Amino acid sequence: MTDHVPVTAASQPPSLGRIAARGAVFIMGGQGVKIMLQFCGIVILARLLSPNDYGLMAMVVVLTGIGEVLRDFGLSSAAIQARSLTAEQRNNLFWINSAIGVALALALFVIAPALAAFYDEPRLTLIARVLAITFLLNGIATQYRAQLNRGLHFGALAVVDILGMASGLAVGLLMALEGYNYWALVGQQLALSAATLVTLLLAARWLPGLPRRSAPMGDLLRYGSNLMGTQLIGYATRNLDSLIIGYRFGAESLGLYSKSYQLSMLPLNQINAPATTIALPVLSRLQQQPERYDQFLLYGQTLMLHLIVSVLAFAAALAEPLILLVLGPQWQAAVPVFRILAVAGIFQAASYASYWVFLSKGLTPLHLRFTLVSRPVLIGCILLGALWGVPGVAITVAGGMGVLWLWGLFFLRHSGAPVGAMLRNALIIISSYALSAGLAWYSADRWGSSLLIQLLIGSASMVIAVMLLGLIWPPFRSSLRQVFGSRALLRARRPLQS
Repeated sequence: MTDHVPVTAASQPPSLGRIAARGAVFIMGGQGVKIMLQFCGIVILARLLSPNDYGLMAMVVVLTGIGEVLRDFGLSSAAIQARSLTAEQRNNLFWINSAIGVALALALFVIAPALAAFYDEPRLTLIARVLAITFLLNGIATQYRAQLNRGLHFGALAVVDILGMASGLAVGLLMALEGYNYWALVGQQLALSAATLVTLLLAARWLPGLPRRSAPMGDLLRYGSNLMGTQLIGYATRNLDSLIIGYRFGAESLGLYSKSYQLSMLPLNQINAPATTIALPVLSRLQQQPERYDQFLLYGQTLMLHLIVSVLAFAAALAEPLILLVLGPQWQAAVPVFRILAVAGIFQAASYASYWVFLSKGLTPLHLRFTLVSRPVLIGCILLGALWGVPGVAITVAGGMGVLWLWGLFFLRHSGAPVGAMLRNALIIISSYALSAGLAWYSADRWGSSLLIQLLIGSASMVIAVMLLGLIWPPFRSSLRQVFGSRALLRARRPLQS
């Protein structure tokens, strides 16, 4: 007996679109709250803690992030993507993820002294051993989150994420105010993982049974292992820059770089995660309906790119007044690095639609091959960029992300996805906001007499530039209409129709 019956073409179209639309409302509403919480945390903690504190945390997070990819093993996506999933399979997935979490926690506890020796930073031993607890908590939580996602319970997921983030932020701020320095960041991560697990248990209302060898797990494990391999290589290359900077230039430089990276990834992380939460289960169910699949994919790509690219382009143009006003003068050195990494974030956002195609069509072997071929190129670029210090690393990361975006589309040319339309969509949006951001930077730099005036002039200039481009350039105007038509889409009975 399964907990999900494949949806037929006859029964699916009206309800699936409405579910996706409602999911977008819940998830994006929740993301708005999360962005506010995270922004408040960034602003306050950045003024209470030093770049060195953030650098110490980043040194450990490089390793724990790899562990998180291993801990998931791609099985959360495997559970979501599967057309049917029995109770026995779900139980087995829970125990597999939990066992991996325990093993990783023990492994990090053991190798913590080696990590400290690598960076020549003794404080990392205890930090790493305390953070090892998160592997256990997140391992248990993996299939609870997947169950809610698979069932399209987007409202519950939004509440879980908000409560987890709010709990972590409260603990982190309290510890920072009490003078615990970098331990405030450690406490924030522990509290976030613990609160998320508790709320997932309450929301899912499910207790796993004992594992069963008779349950067919081959397809799920193959899907998950391919995805895990891809994600592991991707994570390693994305974080090689932090590893090199921490090793060569120390905690202070890594703190500046990691904060710049965190700020540039903030809109991506807050928008991509909920967008993928909605897109993956819906696209997986539309595999047998190519027209509707393409329509949903392109519409989702358009909305996501407008949201992310507009924010990152604006932030890059006005990086100096934004960072100095929000974080304080001690973060002045992060301004040029942040501008470069914002460009990297834009290219990474452009590649997300390709990621949806790889996963929703079950093309994880192809995705793994793409990763194995492309990521060594990025690694080489980062190693070369390190010769010119932190800015050199940032430049090669941005260039590499642009190459990987275009290369990923090339790999999908025979997948049946609308690759040409995906490329045109992204180029129109990116070029439009790049031009608008250029005008905003020029106006703020030329006529801004203070940081606040620069911010006001730059903001007004960018809004005017976007409006003018919308008036004189039909492709961009059409793209904007899709964004502003979202409200009508949510009210429609058949939301996926153009």
